[in-house]
Amino acid sequence: MISDNRPQLVSRDFKEFIRVSGMSHVRTSPYYPQANGKFERFNRTIKPEWIRPKAPLSLADAKRIVTEFIETYIYKRLHSSLGFVTPYDRLIERYEKIFQARDAKLEAARARRKAVREHPLMAA
Repeated sequence: MISDNRPQLVSRDFKEFIRVSGMSHVRTSPYYPQANGKFERFNRTIKPEWIRPKAPLSLADAKRIVTEFIETYIYKRLHSSLGFVTPYDRLIERYEKIFQARDAKLEAARARRKAVREHPLMAA
């Protein structure tokens, strides 16, 4: 488990829980949130978009909501950092075909606009 140095994550009880669970705990550098940036960004996305609006009423409900979010995040949500493809498309290397299809659509749209500019009466 990787976390920052929040009090609840460095307490004696938490350390015992980590030990009993058979996990290891790595803490990021204090006062340096970039060290845990991906997790911070994940939290900044899931809380306002899924957790708060859906207000889970039980642990089972919270697990269902988080599972739905993760499935959407990986398989459906377009990520700007990946060129507006899903992480799954990137993982299975389908992104190149997606980029080629986009380029073809853009080229076709450019050709249509050019035709309309050259022959405005044909657009109607």
